Amino acid sequence: MRRLQTAQGEEKATTAAERLAELRAAIESVIKGKPEAVRLALVALLAGGHLLVEDVPGVGKTTLAQALARALDCTFQRIQFTSDLLPSDVTGLSVFNERTGAFEFRAGPIFANVVLADEINRTTPKTQSALLEAMGEQHVTVEGTTHQLPAPFIVIATQNPIEHHGTYPLPESQLDRFMLRIRIGYPDTESEKLILREREQGDPLDDLRPVLTSADVAELQRVVMSVTVDDALVDYLMRIVAATRDSEMLDLGVSPRGTLALFRAAQALALTEDRDYCVPDDIKRLVLPVFAHRLVVNSRFSSSLRRSEEAEAVLRELLKTVSVPL
Repeated sequence: MRRLQTAQGEEKATTAAERLAELRAAIESVIKGKPEAVRLALVALLAGGHLLVEDVPGVGKTTLAQALARALDCTFQRIQFTSDLLPSDVTGLSVFNERTGAFEFRAGPIFANVVLADEINRTTPKTQSALLEAMGEQHVTVEGTTHQLPAPFIVIATQNPIEHHGTYPLPESQLDRFMLRIRIGYPDTESEKLILREREQGDPLDDLRPVLTSADVAELQRVVMSVTVDDALVDYLMRIVAATRDSEMLDLGVSPRGTLALFRAAQALALTEDRDYCVPDDIKRLVLPVFAHRLVVNSRFSSSLRRSEEAEAVLRELLKTVSVPL
């Protein structure tokens, strides 16, 4: 496995897996009993994608985003999405400077390495759309001028279930820009007891210190792109994609952006497990978190499940019909 220089510039080098293990341990010191959610958050970061965390209030969605941000020595901004938030509150705006007699651009909170879009579905579609260009192209255009966003750049959005009062469902174009959508779920009893004990003396987030720099993250993202994906695995991935597009149970299958997202996420997952090559399970394991939020289930096959759960059920059935390479 490729070796990396340490953040302090020491001569000693560490493997990518060792640095990732350090980062994962830092986050898991705050997020108890949810190793898969933490791993998938790292996959989104390493693959250069964005993460949507969807779950009921109070299970740690915002804490996961804050823990990841604090474990990285990067710039961080939190945007609390509300019904009265304006697009300019996200991207920034031009302000007239009376001294110079000219307009000056004042950057909004989107100009950070890690952006927490908290409760993204509580704002209007107009404001939600302010993220589209940033997430898709890593720059924003304000009054005809394009401004580049910092690298690395990741949006971690939290979302309450759309059935809750006062929420706006995210449109397909917005959902498609999230590489993964995950749920955290309730902790088990032992993990929740540990959470209570650790917070008797304060919030463990306050003690979390950075373990990677922005340069470290950029280097790890380059390493991800060198992870080998065999042609047989690419064919397997494409058969799954074709199944979503041909299924009578779905009105909308996976887009080419979604195909690339699964390919890159599988490379990142392999790296988190100290491999420089992908295996079939990398793809199969990521199909639901990468594809489910991009699909639209045909109304004839709708059930009492939420939209996201319906899509996951369809994907599970489709996976049974796709042969796995040996």
